Amino acid sequence: MMNREKRLAALFDMDGVVLDTEGQYDLFWIEQGKRFHPGMPDFYKKIKGMTTEKILEDYFGGNMDLQQQISHELEEFEKKMSYPYVPGVENFIRVLLGHGVRIALVTSSNNVKMSYVLRAHPEFTEYFERIITADKITKSKPAPECYLLAAKELQMETDVCCVFEDSFAGIEAGRNARMKVVGVATTNAKEKIVGMVDRVIEDFTGYSYDGFVDLTLRPYGLLDFMD
Repeated sequence: MMNREKRLAALFDMDGVVLDTEGQYDLFWIEQGKRFHPGMPDFYKKIKGMTTEKILEDYFGGNMDLQQQISHELEEFEKKMSYPYVPGVENFIRVLLGHGVRIALVTSSNNVKMSYVLRAHPEFTEYFERIITADKITKSKPAPECYLLAAKELQMETDVCCVFEDSFAGIEAGRNARMKVVGVATTNAKEKIVGMVDRVIEDFTGYSYDGFVDLTLRPYGLLDFMD
């Protein structure tokens, strides 16, 4: 029988899960793909969920001047971005907090980007007990390091952690950490991720606390493929 009084943890990716920013990033990385990888039309999709450092290392390695140029252009782009919430997520986070759920933000963005986000959303410091950025880890998603670190900082076991992710790399990171994973179909279509996660949601509108509890307390590995 499930112990519904057990303390649980929710670990949220940021872009495409908490913040509806992926469309803006697509514009930036589509342009970089056209300039530097014209033979790779899906370049902007391949880099989803990666840290900037990992993108530069994997796709622009050996050219430090170009890496610095792209890094600078990205920083200027992020300064001017808007950071709207994914529908329903802010209310869902407040509901989780009201039930004593431990919450962390786990993002591939670095501390500089987080400074822009916190300027737009100072309430993040109330919503998230811990914020794990790319500067805190050594291995980018799909490695599980970021989610394992979040669980460690929250002092929670992995079997009571539920990850909310939108990218393939992020979903794989959550699975590699042996945590429950809810796929948010903002970046990838539902049918693309349904077999990879425990549950798929379009956004957080109508997603209930009871649904979160039932999923998080379920034994690991029992995928239900529901939305």
